Amino acid sequence: MKVHKPKSKVAQFQMVLQKGALIFANYSARVKDTGEGIESTTEEGAKKLNIFDSNRKYAPRLIAVGEGWLIKGLDEEVQKMDVGEKKEVELSPEKAFGQRDPTQVRMIPLRKFGEREHELEVGDSVDIDNRVGTIRFIGSGRAQVDFNHRLAGKKIVYDFEVLSKVEGEEGKVKALVERRLTADGQKPGVELQGGMLRVSIPQDLYLLEGLQIIKKGIANDVFKFVPDVREVTFSENFMNEKAPPKKEEKKEETQEVPAPATVTPRPRKRKTSTPGKSS
Repeated sequence: MKVHKPKSKVAQFQMVLQKGALIFANYSARVKDTGEGIESTTEEGAKKLNIFDSNRKYAPRLIAVGEGWLIKGLDEEVQKMDVGEKKEVELSPEKAFGQRDPTQVRMIPLRKFGEREHELEVGDSVDIDNRVGTIRFIGSGRAQVDFNHRLAGKKIVYDFEVLSKVEGEEGKVKALVERRLTADGQKPGVELQGGMLRVSIPQDLYLLEGLQIIKKGIANDVFKFVPDVREVTFSENFMNEKAPPKKEEKKEETQEVPAPATVTPRPRKRKTSTPGKSS
C-alpha cells in the first residue's frame, strides 16, 4: 500500500484522529489501473470521474474513525490524519475489496431464477441463496454468477480530505441523527436535555421503508458515541392542514391614568419674641 502526502509544513508532533472520533470528510475513489470512477462525495469529483448523478445530493460524509465505516485500508490511514489534511491513498486489493477467489464463481441453472429467467442479462446483479453476485455469462441453460465483489483484485486510489471534527454532545447527536434520517428540504428536530434525547421525524418520512430499523440504528449510534444519553424518544406529529388558523387573542389596551398630584403643606414658622423688645 502506498500513501502520497502533499508537501506541507506540518508540526512534528501533529495530533491525529483517535478511534471513535466523528469527522466530516470529502473523498473520491477510482480504480488505479483503469481510472474507473467508483464514488465521490462532491459534485466536482463525480464529474471528473464521469459518475455524476443529477438525482443525487452531494455532501461531506460523516465518518466514525476506526469503526469500520470505511474499508479497512482507508480506515487505517484516516487514523493517521488530522483536521484539514488531504491525502492520496493507494490501497492494495487485500486492503480494499480483497483478492478474487475462483471458488466464488458458480454455474447456476437458469430455472433457479424463476420468472426472471428470460430477463437476465450479463452484468445484472442477482441475489441467490442470500448472496449477491454478478452475472458474467449466460448459455446452455445456465448462468455464470460471480460472487466476488466487483472490485475484488483491483488496486483502489482514494483522494481523502478531513474537513472537520464533530465536537460536543449536541453536535454529535445532530450529526448521527441526520446521517440516517433526512428528507429533501427537511431535517429532523433534535432536542437534548439532561441525558434525554427527543427526535422529531419530518412528516415526509413517516412512511419511509424500514423506518423502525432506522430508529434503532440511530439509538445504537447515539448510545455508543454519546454515552451520557440515557434515553432516545422519537415523535411524529400529524397536523390538520384544513383546520382554520388559530386566532390570536387580542389584549385589551388599558390607558394608564396618572395619579393626582399631592401637595405637602410647608410647615408654618412660629414667631418668637426677642428678649428686651416688646411686642
